[in-house]
Amino acid sequence: MRPFILLLVLFSAAVSAADRKPNFVYVYTDDQRWDALGVVQKEQGEKGRFPWLKTPHLDRLANEGVRFRNAFVVNSLCAPSRASLVTGQYGHVNGVTNNHTPHPEGNLSLPALLRPAGYVSGYFGKWHHGNQSGKRPGFDTSASFVGQGVYFDCPIEVDGVKTPSQGFVDDVTTEYAANFIKANKDKPFLMILGLKTCHGPFTPPPRHEKAYEGALARNVPNYGVPAIYAPAGPNGPKGKATDAKEVPTNLGMFRGINGVDDNVGKLLALLDELKLTEDTVFVFSSDNGYYLGEHNLGDKRTAYDESLRIPLLVRYPRAVKAGRTDDRMVLNIDPAATFLELAGQPVPAAMHGRSWKPLLEGREDAAWRDSFFYCYFYEKGYANVPMTTAVRTTDAKLIKYPGHDEWTEIFDLKADPYELKNLANDPAYAALRQRLEAEYAKQAKAVDFRVPDFADRPGADDDKGGKKKPGKKKAK
Repeated sequence: MRPFILLLVLFSAAVSAADRKPNFVYVYTDDQRWDALGVVQKEQGEKGRFPWLKTPHLDRLANEGVRFRNAFVVNSLCAPSRASLVTGQYGHVNGVTNNHTPHPEGNLSLPALLRPAGYVSGYFGKWHHGNQSGKRPGFDTSASFVGQGVYFDCPIEVDGVKTPSQGFVDDVTTEYAANFIKANKDKPFLMILGLKTCHGPFTPPPRHEKAYEGALARNVPNYGVPAIYAPAGPNGPKGKATDAKEVPTNLGMFRGINGVDDNVGKLLALLDELKLTEDTVFVFSSDNGYYLGEHNLGDKRTAYDESLRIPLLVRYPRAVKAGRTDDRMVLNIDPAATFLELAGQPVPAAMHGRSWKPLLEGREDAAWRDSFFYCYFYEKGYANVPMTTAVRTTDAKLIKYPGHDEWTEIFDLKADPYELKNLANDPAYAALRQRLEAEYAKQAKAVDFRVPDFADRPGADDDKGGKKKPGKKKAK
C-alpha cells in the first residue's frame, strides 16, 4: 500500500474511532452495600467488615476503570432509585416516591432521549415499580418480571408477554441481556440489567450456597447502638452493642453477591469476545445500601451512610484511565445526564443529575458538588420508619425527621464516621449546625423539594395499623 494511501486509511480509522458513539451497559444489584466488594475490603484492611468476601470480576472492573468511593442515592429505596436512574430526577418530580407506584409513562426517559442518536435500548431483570406489567416504559425491548419475582423458575415478561424460565433468575435475565448485546453489536446500544440479588430472602444460586460457611463479620462501633428514631429495633429494645471482635452477619447476601460476580464476568467476557470492550461504558452499582446491625438496624430507607452509600464502578477503556479512584460525590441521578453527554445528546434542564464526563476524564479542576439533598418519604406499611430528609456534605450531615424536631441529628463525619455523636444540641457546634441548616435550605430549593400529593400519608390505610417494626423487612 502506498504511503499516502496508508496515511489516509489510518486517518480515516482515527476519525471513525473519535466519532464512534459509546455503548452503555449499566448493571445494578438490589440492596448491595458500598463496601460489599472484594476490592473495598482489601483497601479497608483491618477496618473491613467482610474480609473474606471475594469478587474477582467486579475487582477486575474496578481495576480497569474508575471506582467512585463516595457514591450515594437520593432515596434509599428500590423503586424510587430505579426511577431516578432512567429519569435523572428526584422522586417528588418523576412521580415515584415509594415501592408500589407504577413508573409513569410520560416521564423523562434516558432510552427515549438516546433514540435520536441511533441507540437501541433494552431493560432486563428487576423493575419492581409495584406490580407494573408490560414492556418497560421508554425501552425498545425488555425481559423483566413483575414485582419481586422469585429466585428460581421466575416467569419473565418478554416485551410484556409472560414467558416461563428455568433456573436462577439472575442467570436467566443476564442471558437475555447477553443476547440483546449480541443482536445489537453493530449499532450503539443502551442495556440496563437489574439483578434481584441481594434482596431478601437472600437466596444464592446453588453453586454458592455453602460459600463463607461459618464466617463472621468484624464488629464496628455503631453495631447494635439504637437509632434515635427506633430504640426498639430488630435487635431488641437496647440493641446488641458488644465488645466482641466479630458478630454474625447475613451470609446469604454475600453468597448471592458471588452469583452477581459470575454474571458480571459473563458480560465482560462477551464484550471481549465481540470486541466491544473499548467502546462500551460499563457501570456497576446498586439501588441502595443496607444496614447489617449498624444503628441496631436491618433494611435501609433512613439517612445513615450504610443506607445511602452504594458501590459504583465505571469502565470505558477508550476514554477512562484504568485503576483510578475518585472521592468526589456522585449520585444515582447522574447516569442519565452522563450517558446523554457521552452520546453527544443534550441534557434536559429538568434533570437534577450531572454528567460525570469531567470526572471520567480525570479533571481535578472541574467544578463539582460538595453536598446533596436526601429524602425518604413515608410509606404505608412502614409507619415506624419515619419520613427522613437530610443534607450530606463532604464532611458533615444534618438529618431531619419532619414532625419530630427532637430527633434532629448532626454529625461531624470526619471525626465521627460511624455517626454516633449527635451534635445537634451541642452549643460548641452551633456554627456547624448553622452552616448545615443553610446548606439544607439551599439544596432543597435547588431541587424544588416538596412532599407531593401522590406521596403516602400516615392514616387508616396503613397496613395492619402501621405496626411493622423498623428494620423488619416486608417484600418490597
